[in-house]
Amino acid sequence: MYKKKSFFITFEGIEGSGKSYQSKKLFKKIKSMKLPVLYTREPGGTFAAEKIRQLILDDYYYPGFKEKFDKYTDTLLYMASRNEHIKKKIYPSILKKKIIICDRFTDSTLAYQVYGKGVSRNLVNNIHRYILGQVKPDLTFILKTKVSKAMLRLKKRKKKNRYDRFTEKFYNKVQKAFLRIAKSNKRKYMVVDNSFDIPRTEEIIYKKFIKTYSK
Repeated sequence: MYKKKSFFITFEGIEGSGKSYQSKKLFKKIKSMKLPVLYTREPGGTFAAEKIRQLILDDYYYPGFKEKFDKYTDTLLYMASRNEHIKKKIYPSILKKKIIICDRFTDSTLAYQVYGKGVSRNLVNNIHRYILGQVKPDLTFILKTKVSKAMLRLKKRKKKNRYDRFTEKFYNKVQKAFLRIAKSNKRKYMVVDNSFDIPRTEEIIYKKFIKTYSK
C-alpha cells in the first residue's frame, strides 16, 4: 500500500524522442493502480496557458513574412504560460497530494531557449525564482534517441508545429544540452535511450517510478 503523497514527474527530450508517448503510458499505468494521478503538459495545462501555447507553436507569421518573434519574446511567452500552469494546476495538485506527470517543464526552457538559442540563463533563473516557489520535479525522465531516428518520426507526423521543423544540427545541440542537465543531479534525472521503440522502455520507466515513489 502506497502512502498518499504528492509526486511530480517530468518528461523531457527533443521532438521525436517519444517523451509524450512514454509519459502517457506511465500515466495510464499509474491510473490503473487507482492512485491519484494527473497528466498535463507545457506549454499549456490550463485554459489560459493553452491559449499562449497556440501563439507559441502555431505559425504566427504569414508564409514568407520576415517578421518573427524575437527569442526573448518567445521565452517570455513560455514563462507566462508556466506561471499560469503552476498557479492554477500544478501547485493545487501538489497540495491535494496527487502524482503529477508533465510533458516538458523547466529543463526544456534551459535546453531550447538557453543552450539552443542563447537566451540569458540569468534571466530565466530570475523569473523562475519568482514563479516556481517550492515547486520542483521529484523525478525527471530524459528520453534520448538517435537524432536521425527522431527526424524520421517527425516526418510521419500529420500535423506539425514550428518546433517540429528545426534542423538536425539544432536537435543535436538541444539533446546534448538535456544530457548535460541530467549529469547535474543523477539522483533526480534518469536518461532512457528510446531509439528503438521497444516495450522495454516502458518497463524501465515504470520500475524507476515505483522505486522512487515508494521511498
